[in-house]
Amino acid sequence: MHNFSEAVCIFSGGLDSISTAAYLKKMGLELYLISFDYGQRASNELLVAKRFSKLLKSKKHEIINISFLKTLLGKTNILTGSRSKIPSTFDYSIVVPLRNTIFLTLASVWATSLNIPLVIYGAHSGDTRYPDCRPSFTRSLEKLLYLSEIDGIKMGIRKKLHIWSPAMDNISKSELLLIGYEILGDKIFQSWSCYLGSTDKKTNLSKHCGICESCMNRKQAILNAGLEDKTNYVSH
Repeated sequence: MHNFSEAVCIFSGGLDSISTAAYLKKMGLELYLISFDYGQRASNELLVAKRFSKLLKSKKHEIINISFLKTLLGKTNILTGSRSKIPSTFDYSIVVPLRNTIFLTLASVWATSLNIPLVIYGAHSGDTRYPDCRPSFTRSLEKLLYLSEIDGIKMGIRKKLHIWSPAMDNISKSELLLIGYEILGDKIFQSWSCYLGSTDKKTNLSKHCGICESCMNRKQAILNAGLEDKTNYVSH
């Protein structure tokens, strides 16, 4: 990434995407952040994304409404279906079909319009259960995007897009967290991981549920990183 000065980065407001964006900032890249409202139950993450985009002094932050995805999914996916119980361990029901394919394609459209050749998302080496987080998927999508614009690239009208994630360099969730912590300090604990969450009526502060699969992964990563967990949980 040393050859790039700008990047479009998918930015959910979660621990991984914030740490990834902070890492890019440290590398001296100008950040163009893109978030997606796809009807997810974890709507708090978009509020957090707005807050951190300012903290990281991004050049621009777009929140794209693709809530039609929830309509297409219907009741088949737990992360968008309001009545489904969220699991505390991995279950394939939490995998949103083609989510990163959609996100990365839309991010690539924006990158192309900005003439920025680098698109990044926060998949790490521990995300192997998610097919669209694996390096093999990332490399394949990069090739597909090249083929979809091959004529424009050969004519010099468009730039060849490169897609990168921490998983490409075998960076784990806890290692990624330490990178984010080095740059953001305790503010990193204000990131949002929870699939559910709630707001404390007395303090008006949002709390992680502490028991969903994503919260459990967050806790484990913080433990593995050797940091004190300062996340606001409903349950420990």
